[in-house]
Amino acid sequence: MIPSTILDRSAIAAHVSRLGIEIARDHPDGVVLVGVLKGALIFLADLARAVPDVAVSLDFIAISRYAPDSGRVRITQDLEHDITGLDVVLVEDLVDTGLTLAYLLRLLEERGARRVRICALLDRPARRIVPLDVHYRGVEIPDVYVLGYGLHHADLYRNLPEVYEADRSVVARDPAAYVAELYGRAPV
Repeated sequence: MIPSTILDRSAIAAHVSRLGIEIARDHPDGVVLVGVLKGALIFLADLARAVPDVAVSLDFIAISRYAPDSGRVRITQDLEHDITGLDVVLVEDLVDTGLTLAYLLRLLEERGARRVRICALLDRPARRIVPLDVHYRGVEIPDVYVLGYGLHHADLYRNLPEVYEADRSVVARDPAAYVAELYGRAPV
């Protein structure tokens, strides 16, 4: 399968702009955008610049699974700032099963955030295990494997400026399988 573009640069820019305006409208007194590392980094950077006329603070959180498919996670990088009494928007590149975000949502609420909302560029509800309200959604996608704009396989493809549908089995066999095609050069 040749990767196909799901979201090109202009579509991403339009979604990011719309989401930034929605966040500004709902948080006129300011907001803390918390990016879930590493995937949300690129989206978060663009989103922060797209929130007009509102004070925006940035923070990051990273988690990892204790064991594959266990559903249990541990925090590998925690927030640097106290969020007590603040409006927080948890920023993610892709919402899939909802397990990770449900955990983080509960954690941030327990830490005293006034309000916690979820923002995702991509939402794949077909794989949802935990019911989750994605307050700010870029686009809903079907159950396909995606790469680019923060999404990766073996830490490759994150820096691509577009989102591509790819064949999971191809990159499982060879993580660099699409490098030449998507970057226009041979794998490094």
